[in-house]
Amino acid sequence: MAISLGVFSSFLPAEKVSFCKSSSSAIIRPVSANVRVFRSMTISAAAKPTTETEKREPRGIMKPRRVSPEMQAFLGGVPEIARTQALKEIWAYIKQHNLQDSADKKVIICDEKLKSIFGGRDRVGFLEIAGLISPHFLK
Repeated sequence: MAISLGVFSSFLPAEKVSFCKSSSSAIIRPVSANVRVFRSMTISAAAKPTTETEKREPRGIMKPRRVSPEMQAFLGGVPEIARTQALKEIWAYIKQHNLQDSADKKVIICDEKLKSIFGGRDRVGFLEIAGLISPHFLK
């Protein structure tokens, strides 16, 4: 015997089910100890709508931070930028100047401008980029 409780359904054994009357609505109480009853919650109660005035400030890697002089020179004089935006700018520069190794696209061949922010290295793996730009973001 299946009894619907909103969004979820509980399958109760057909032998014993007790129904108790409450002041607001009927409550289903299973007699068996190993059967659970779930309460459903409407979507409007679960998710609060956000308005323009309740927008959150960026946090973590999305928060703009001051950058080192080397990174400022690379980014065109921008004094502070979010880490995600800096990575976008670096990748745009790499793609624009065709600096990926043709044999292995995971390797970046650094020119003089990239060497200034990657610690003077000639070749950098794409997974190393985030670690190499970390010192350029000041607290």
